[in-house]
This record gives sequence, structure tokens and C-alpha cells, in this order.
Amino acid sequence: MKIDVTDESLSLSPLPLKRPLLMVGHGTRDPDGRQTFLDFAHTYQTLNRSRPVVPCFLELTGPTIQQGVESCVQQGYTELTVLPILLFAARHNKFDVTNELDRARAKYPQVKFHYGRHFGITTGILDLWRQRLAKLDQPQPELPVSQLNGERSHLEPSTQQPLALKKDTVLLFVGRGSSDPDANGDVYKMARMLWEGSGYKTVETCFIGITHPRLEEGFRRARLYQPKHIIVLPYFLFTGALVKKIFDITAQQQKLYPEIPLTCLPEMGIQPQLLSVLRDREIEAQLGQVQMNCEMCKFRLAAIGNGADNGHSHHHHHGHHHHHHSHQHNHNTPDPYQDLEKYHQRIWQAP
Repeated sequence: MKIDVTDESLSLSPLPLKRPLLMVGHGTRDPDGRQTFLDFAHTYQTLNRSRPVVPCFLELTGPTIQQGVESCVQQGYTELTVLPILLFAARHNKFDVTNELDRARAKYPQVKFHYGRHFGITTGILDLWRQRLAKLDQPQPELPVSQLNGERSHLEPSTQQPLALKKDTVLLFVGRGSSDPDANGDVYKMARMLWEGSGYKTVETCFIGITHPRLEEGFRRARLYQPKHIIVLPYFLFTGALVKKIFDITAQQQKLYPEIPLTCLPEMGIQPQLLSVLRDREIEAQLGQVQMNCEMCKFRLAAIGNGADNGHSHHHHHGHHHHHHSHQHNHNTPDPYQDLEKYHQRIWQAP
């Protein structure tokens, strides 16, 4: 969903500097997901053309981070702002992107990188989801439940059913899932903050991959409350293979349990709230005001265990390991985190 960037309601703070912005997305093999990220970067560029906005990806598609840096260097820039367009501070943010920046520093020692922080838990994103949920309270009995979000429909139930009261409705908050316990904990915190004061019966938190509970287990837990309605919230910035998997599993669950109507809201997409958060993160990085809490980072804890803390800092980097990934993107390969007992044995291990 694109927004009108001329909308006067979108008021962003001015940028202090004209330093290029390297926007780093996770990356996806899904063409729709890739294009949405590029559209997001283009939309953000149109809001302030005083400096280039360069989109790139960590993995799975291009342009790569190295190509993005090279593009800025070729334009003559020697200082770059780098922002991870990620919701939480997991391995990609703490470890993989920073390793790529170390590679770029080695190739371009004259270039200074100002690395900003992830989106995190912020009122702007909370407001976005509250507005999405508020739309479901508007009486529209002529529409199927799946279409009441005002966006595209992801479910097509065979019968039209009115929405249940909030007190009879369970929220099912679906995170991506990470090999970083710190990030997984933030997903639970975000879900809880969204639920507080909302009037809904409860919120269950689950994940589409890597960690537990998985989405199917989330549905099972949600049904234990005997709700009259379950609202699924895919907590993703943009569409992609995993978001589409959430829609597919939700449709399967609707067929298995037709007595409980399901509403699957869309991913966030290109929204004013996200553009506002992005502007805040860019200004923080430009002014050197980036702050993160490193106390429960497993990379720091691993360094302490090895007697090598060395002033661990999120503002710089989390190690000098080669870029690799412990999770699987090929759905035909075995899931190393599927077995819950083995998951507990390995989750606090740092690569």
C-alpha cells in the first residue's frame, strides 16, 4: 500500500546533514517483497532530495551492501549513514550487517560509516497497529470478516459473519523468529504493549520460524480461550515468503476450525508511521545519538565468557566473523530449530 507523500499530515523533522543514507533491508527471493522495499526507499527519498537514499540488501537478492557502498563512493562521498531496516536487534543487525561494514572499511579506509539502530519498540509502530485494529470495530456487516481491514483480503470464508466483541476476541501476534533470545523477548514486549488497554480478551505470541512457539501452536493456544474471533497480526515490515506463509497457514486453520472466524491483517507496508520512525533513526545516526542496551546480547555474553569483552558496542560492531547464517531459507532443507529440546541447547550459543 503506497501513501501520498504530499499529504500534509506527514510532517518529518528536517535533516541536520546532507550525508548519504544506505538503507539495508533483510532481502528476500520474493519479487513482491523486494519491490516493496525499493518502493519504500524511493518514497523516503522523495520526502527529502538533499542527499541520496541508496537501498541495498543483506542477502538473497541485490543490490548488496557492498554494491551500495560502492555506489556512494563513486559519487565522491566519504561519510555514510547506514540504517538497518529491521524491526528488532537480532543477529542480522548486531552481527551480519556490521561484518559487511567491516569488509567495506577494509576496502575503503577513507570512508567513515555512521551505523544507526533498528526500528525497535516505538510509539509510531504501536499507533499503526492500533489504527489497523480500530478499523475492525467499524460496523461493516455486509463484508466477510477477512475484508474488514480495508486492505486486500487474505482469507475468503464461505460465510459472512459479524465481528465478535473485543472481550471475546484473541489477538495472535506473529513475529519472524530469531536465533537471538534478546530479539525474541522484544517481540513479546511489543505484543504485550499492543494488548494493554485494548479491551481484547488476551494476546498470544508466536513465530513463523526458527524459535518457538510456531504459528500452528499459536493457533492452538488461542483456541484454548474459546474465542469468538481470532485476529492474526503478521509483525513484518513488508511482504515476502514468510508473510505469505502466514496467510496460507491462517487459511488452513480457518478450514480446520470454521467455527472460529479468523481475520489476518496485512503486513505494515509503506506507511507514514514507518517513514517517521525512519527519519528519527537517520537523525540519531547523523548526530551520533545512537543508543542500545547491550546487557542481554548473547554476543556480548559470549565475549565475556571467553574473557574478551573489549568494550562491546552496538554503535560499532559485534565481532569479526565471516558472514554466514544459521537459519534456513530453503524450505526443502531440514529445520535445525524444529526440535524444541535441541533448540534450548543451542539458542544462547553465539557463532
